[in-house]
Amino acid sequence: MERIWKPNTTVAAVIERDGAFLLVEEETDDGVRLNQPAGHLDQGESLVAACARETLEETAWQFTPTELIGIYQWQRPASDLTYLRFAFAGTLGEHDVQRQLDTGIHRALWLDLGEIIAAQAIHRSPLVLQCINDFLAKRRFPLDLIRHYR
Repeated sequence: MERIWKPNTTVAAVIERDGAFLLVEEETDDGVRLNQPAGHLDQGESLVAACARETLEETAWQFTPTELIGIYQWQRPASDLTYLRFAFAGTLGEHDVQRQLDTGIHRALWLDLGEIIAAQAIHRSPLVLQCINDFLAKRRFPLDLIRHYR
């Protein structure tokens, strides 16, 4: 039987506060990398709920997605892995300093654009900077663009 190819569906939160963006340092197969709070869509979960959950799990910050920034398709070089990323802007809520971060997350940190550009060599993917650039360009789409059916 022929194997059916499927991309990995992921979500990411682009969160800006006072000129800095919330990123995570995470352990990957390629070493420690910088990424937006991001992760995979769980079965039965909406994209919006997944983004809020992943942000909380990886940063201990509450986040409410309010707009879609964009949809990105990226194939990892020298791999058959393709990611379909849905990036969201939204409202930052409370920070739970007592909350344990997800396994593999070293820390959450706030970096300005210059620091992010200077660290491109350790970005998890080119989508990190692309999503920030689209955010800064004010690319926004209403959440009702996404229809979640159960």
